[in-house]
Amino acid sequence: MIPRYSRPELGRLWTDEARIESWRQVEVAACEELPELLGAEHGPTRSELEAVAQASASAAAVRERERVTGHDVAAFVDVLGAAAGDAGRWIHFGLTSSDVLDTALALQLRAAGEIIVAGARALETTLIGRAREYVDTLCVGRTHGIHAEPTTFGLKLAGFASEAHRNANRLERAFAQVAVGAISGPVGTYSATGPAYEARVLDRLGLAREPVSTQVVPRDRHAELLGAIALAGAGLERLATEFRHLQRTEVGEVSESFSSGQKGSSAMPHKRNPIGSEQISGLARVLRANSQAALEDVALWHERDISHSSVERVILPDSTILLDYLQHRATALLQGMVVDERRMRENLELTRGALFSSSLLLALVRAGMARDEAYRIVQAAAQRALSERIDMRAVVAAEPAIQALDGAGDDGFDLDQIFDYNHYTRYAAEIVARLDALH
Repeated sequence: MIPRYSRPELGRLWTDEARIESWRQVEVAACEELPELLGAEHGPTRSELEAVAQASASAAAVRERERVTGHDVAAFVDVLGAAAGDAGRWIHFGLTSSDVLDTALALQLRAAGEIIVAGARALETTLIGRAREYVDTLCVGRTHGIHAEPTTFGLKLAGFASEAHRNANRLERAFAQVAVGAISGPVGTYSATGPAYEARVLDRLGLAREPVSTQVVPRDRHAELLGAIALAGAGLERLATEFRHLQRTEVGEVSESFSSGQKGSSAMPHKRNPIGSEQISGLARVLRANSQAALEDVALWHERDISHSSVERVILPDSTILLDYLQHRATALLQGMVVDERRMRENLELTRGALFSSSLLLALVRAGMARDEAYRIVQAAAQRALSERIDMRAVVAAEPAIQALDGAGDDGFDLDQIFDYNHYTRYAAEIVARLDALH
């Protein structure tokens, strides 16, 4: 991933140096268990194990050796073995390349998961806090992009917070299930080692065992992870899309922060564009595309081929780095967002009270009017209010059928109650309080 969309901590996990180091950790752990496998008199001595543990292989040296071997793991084994001196003969004993590659990949993904899940929880926490802050901030709800009924901005954010919680849980599970290794040999039969040896090596590394490996850890695990990452990206895009719409000039209810000295356009000085939200929306597409590539990696030939390998060298670093970046970007966006409550209230009035139509319809039905008749009366009043730009309450108050009902008897028909925003938001605090169970 290019530096523009990378954060250092996550980016460092996918460097060539980090990859080589994870291979080294697997090889060292495997050597440490050879005395138990082979017997103390036949396996490496303590001094040999110390030499293996102290040996190192630089990414540059491995690349240079690979020019000769044409095989990256073989090149690594040669370089590490040479660095260990005579003890180097024990490196890669009984292992095949995928034993090292897949187990080391699990170490890298586990480390990435710790950062990403923490970022997902931070996003969730930020959304919950902002939802509570704006629980009573009245705004219009929109369906199909059209004004529907009143809601609160806190309720909007609560929905995103609940989704963020689900995504954090999904990511946590997905990273946990991919943190598995395999030290099972060329076709998964332990021909040179044994299941007990594998269990001890993986225990040293803190990884679970793949129950049935061929030569590789099955790639449905990695596809599940990339699917969870894509879903998390889709959730971030949904949030970003809402912000993009709310920042439009015609809406103007919420905007991204704009720092001193920042320029929104090279040509138009007045512009303040939702660049953070647009960036999130764009990069989420990459995560979805990578998820598709991960699905394509599941079907390998027989016990193993390497058609997945080249793909994973791109999609696993890119997807984890991107999601980490996007979560951080979204959290910062939420923390710095500017909410224009006055504009929200002004926008509520754009329909001249027509958004009270559903309450009026139900009140007329409760008062005894046939639903179709009530619907037609309310619809006509709403359309007149919109087209003539007059207050809908004044229109309905002049309607004879409604005049006969307003304030008459104990049927509960009361225009003051019908045209009251509080009717729509009376459960907002209760709904937002449901987030307490998440955090």
